[in-house]
Amino acid sequence: MQVPIHEIVLKKRIRKNLGDLASLKESMKSHGLMNPVVITPEKVLIAGHRRLESARQLGWTSITVRVMDKHDETELLEMEIDENNQRRPLATDEVAEAYQRLDKLRNPGRGKRFWMWIVSLWNRLFRRRRRS
Repeated sequence: MQVPIHEIVLKKRIRKNLGDLASLKESMKSHGLMNPVVITPEKVLIAGHRRLESARQLGWTSITVRVMDKHDETELLEMEIDENNQRRPLATDEVAEAYQRLDKLRNPGRGKRFWMWIVSLWNRLFRRRRRS
């Protein structure tokens, strides 16, 4: 599936430095995109930041994507950490920040837990009404 590049949303990313994109751009210019970027149904980038940026720099207007069913924020961050560690090890400060964010998502404060309970209750009530 092709998606216009300008429609893909970049939220806060773990990796601050994309590194040298020259060889990736050369490969994409010669062979095209071999692995699609991964996005949510809302077009939020999950994986493929370097590929997306390389495509932008090459002047592409659209890119091949794989859409993954929406996961919760914790799972999305875990996927981003895994994907980035497979490529090039994250810098120490990137790892520290990633795990701090992950800890906050796994162990939300009282306000966040209360809000999640309200949303869960709303979803359960809404589903029951639709079935009736």
